[in-house]
Amino acid sequence: MIDRLTLTDFRNHAALTLSPGAGFVVLTGENGAGKTNILEAVSMLAPGRGLRRAALSAMARQAGPGGWGVAATLVDAVDLATGTLASAPERRVVRVQGATAGANQLAEWLTVLWLTPAMDRLLTAAAADRRRFLDRLTLALAPGHALHATRYEAAMRERNRLLGGDRAADPEWLSALEARMVEHGTALDAARIATVTALAERLAEQPQGPFARAALALTGEAVEAEAFARALSLGRRRDAAAGRTLDGPHRADLAVTHLDKRQAAALASTGEQKALLLGIVLAHAELVADRTGRAPVLLLDEVAAHLDPVRRAALFSRLAGRGQVWMTGTEAELFAEAGEATRVRVG
Repeated sequence: MIDRLTLTDFRNHAALTLSPGAGFVVLTGENGAGKTNILEAVSMLAPGRGLRRAALSAMARQAGPGGWGVAATLVDAVDLATGTLASAPERRVVRVQGATAGANQLAEWLTVLWLTPAMDRLLTAAAADRRRFLDRLTLALAPGHALHATRYEAAMRERNRLLGGDRAADPEWLSALEARMVEHGTALDAARIATVTALAERLAEQPQGPFARAALALTGEAVEAEAFARALSLGRRRDAAAGRTLDGPHRADLAVTHLDKRQAAALASTGEQKALLLGIVLAHAELVADRTGRAPVLLLDEVAAHLDPVRRAALFSRLAGRGQVWMTGTEAELFAEAGEATRVRVG
């Protein structure tokens, strides 16, 4: 959990320091006050591009000198920090205990999960959006997943570049890149399968309640090392013509079904889709806590706004005692039943 959070020139916050307690952290304020910006800052303490997937330069305060910083002290006295310099606005700097580190190393210290209004249509969006969502879930259970994803994508981009070049690519260099894709692609696929399997089992075991239960499956052909290597080698001409790699774990998708209705989630109402996503995130947070002994930090943006009083009460009850949960809303009354919490009026 985060014991102290400091923002410097991040979005609309010139300087902000919060000392959240364990449990609920409730941020309220008018639209545009910067509540979601605080959640985004917390999300940058994990690998990746944060909950908005914004460019690093876009996070710097417009009226500031350029560059931004987010720093946190965890309850076990570990210091994490990330940000950019004005001289290199798109180069991310990460420090752990004051020492320079890679962004993927943040996953070793802090697990951060989020649900935002922008994700409401995740179940009907492009497959790439669901893959990113699944990879975030997987990262919480397998911190090395981010490294495999990064190296797989780098090798695939280089292979695509060589295949699309004006001159014939060096076959030996292509084979080396494909070997790297096989190594990291099989690891990616295995970790995703393990996450989907464990999470699907947990969801199926839960009784029917206020949050819709989802059935999960990973679609696409399983990545087996020998078969994948053969497909890449034999598919070079086809991939060159297509301008992209047509086989591999980057083509997988997360299939979600409304378990109780036995209906594809994409066909459910917007409210049902949000309930399904919320149920997945809650079940996953519980799974992570059970598996790792460390509850993830949950960021729930405007989560209570469209829930009726019964579902709000059920949400707070289920989240109580589940670690640090950051929630935002325009009205403090939405969180009246949350009980003991760190409450901050933003703006």
